[in-house]
Amino acid sequence: MQFRGKVGKKKIRIMPQHDNKFHSIEELSRSFQEGDIKPSEITEFYLKNIVEKDTEIQCYQEIYIESATISSKEADKALLSGHRLGPFHGIPFVLKDIYDVQGKITTSGSKVFTKKVAETTSTMAKRLLAAGGILLGKSKTVEFAFGGWGTNQNMGTPWNPWDEENHRICGGSSSGSAAALASNLAVCATGTDTGGSVRLPAGFCGVTGLKVTKDLLSTKGITPLSHTLDTPGPMARSLLDLVVMFEVLKGTKGYEIDQKMISSSGLFEDLKKGVSGLRIGTINEKDRSQCSCTVLQQYDKILGMLENQGADIAEFNSPIDYHDMSQKTGDIISIEAYSHHGYLCENENNIVDQNVKQRILHAKDFSTKQYVKLLEDRKANQQIFLDSMSSFDALVTPTTTHEATLIEEVNQEVSPGHFTRPFNYTGMCALSVPIGLGENDLPVGFQIAARPNDEKMALRIGAEVESSVPSIFES
Repeated sequence: MQFRGKVGKKKIRIMPQHDNKFHSIEELSRSFQEGDIKPSEITEFYLKNIVEKDTEIQCYQEIYIESATISSKEADKALLSGHRLGPFHGIPFVLKDIYDVQGKITTSGSKVFTKKVAETTSTMAKRLLAAGGILLGKSKTVEFAFGGWGTNQNMGTPWNPWDEENHRICGGSSSGSAAALASNLAVCATGTDTGGSVRLPAGFCGVTGLKVTKDLLSTKGITPLSHTLDTPGPMARSLLDLVVMFEVLKGTKGYEIDQKMISSSGLFEDLKKGVSGLRIGTINEKDRSQCSCTVLQQYDKILGMLENQGADIAEFNSPIDYHDMSQKTGDIISIEAYSHHGYLCENENNIVDQNVKQRILHAKDFSTKQYVKLLEDRKANQQIFLDSMSSFDALVTPTTTHEATLIEEVNQEVSPGHFTRPFNYTGMCALSVPIGLGENDLPVGFQIAARPNDEKMALRIGAEVESSVPSIFES
């Protein structure tokens, strides 16, 4: 763990009324405006939590104590003088450690890059900082962001906060971001999704995560894995927070976000539309057989609720097997990951996670002709798949086939992205929302997939789901 700041010498004060409370963007923004609390005070709260808890959770790669403190005090002054930038002003957040921030190290989860200082700031980080966000630090990731389980042999694997006794996976590759949210070590976070890397950790850790349509958000300044599939995305504990963050990432001005929230317009309106009249497709018996009983029980409860709220629920039979799409997605990722990081894996002097190395070197099994064929097939299959769901508004699946696995039981030969990878392959957007705790008191996630550039539909259905399930983060 790398720290920026004299943790041992600087005593971080925290007011008792904030102890153990899960704060939201909406609540904090309102409190800042009313003068009930200052950004510097809530930033201290999170820094204290990180210092005290992260020795166990291990979700932070680096903590920016000094810069976060300075930024939060600047936010205090700006708000006091009437220069509020918008609802994200003063909000403490964490970046996945593949997002560049000028002057800060971007390890990309690799021992090879522990001294790699970024020369520029990624577009997404720029927007969050320009909106007044307080950057608490960088969160841990699977090396080069290549892995759905969230493990990292050399830089550390975060501990899923929902099991204090046993080390369970958080999901990956945005493992640290999800763990930080679930353990109350940030208000919101960024992830990236190439085959499920936002949605899988969201599902396993009980938070919300949005996989956006490709090229909707810029990947400039983000360590590449697969240039065909990489997408940045927001992660939060509620859909309202997620939408605020999504708007900031899209570059929406702060005053415009305020206006949309006040008037319940744009995406904020979609959160209130309900599901009456929508036709929603479910998984078939073959895919149900992949799921644990606990996951199916939770999934079926939500299907029943959606039907009661007026949605037309019908089985969707994919024209292309989900397992096949998952495999093809993995092949594309491997080949493109090799083009970006293969030289590092080929060098025996480099300390590289052996599981990630194996996935990347798998690309050597493919010729250029085979790679081109994979991309051509994907383009054709995208149209076939979208045509087949023409009578549906969205598709819903469990986010994962099972709850969070014990570290020692992980099979690195198999991807947990059975339900997530297919929607990267088809170019769709998808959202994971928590639907409660299963029999083992571990979170279960529910995935809503919508057509490309129809994030509002995924969010609309997700909001109905969220409203029907008690929050697992209520103090």
